[in-house]
Amino acid sequence: MEQNPDARKWASLCHIVALSGLIGNGVGFVLGPLVVWLIKKDEYSFVEEQGKDAINFQITMIIAAVVSGILTVVVIGFFLLVAVGIVMIAFPIVAAVKTSKGEPYKYPFTIRFIS
Repeated sequence: MEQNPDARKWASLCHIVALSGLIGNGVGFVLGPLVVWLIKKDEYSFVEEQGKDAINFQITMIIAAVVSGILTVVVIGFFLLVAVGIVMIAFPIVAAVKTSKGEPYKYPFTIRFIS
């Protein structure tokens, strides 16, 4: 599906801006995609779709991180925290690359909070 170059740019930004959560207190993981999505969702349907996916993924990963943190009591949580951290960095990069080419990206293992 061929997308408008501006739509591709903004959709990619929805995914990559989630990495701003690495800087600071972690709120940027959800806040970054949310801001881009709210600003551009009415202008481009591709951004609306990809923004929702980015937000849903980040919320799912925050829940996974909290559960993993709780599970550190039984040691396995440490390994899960590392896995969640890697996924929170790698998947948005893959999504940004795909959407920059105009290809929609669906994150695996994501709970759909916003549909």
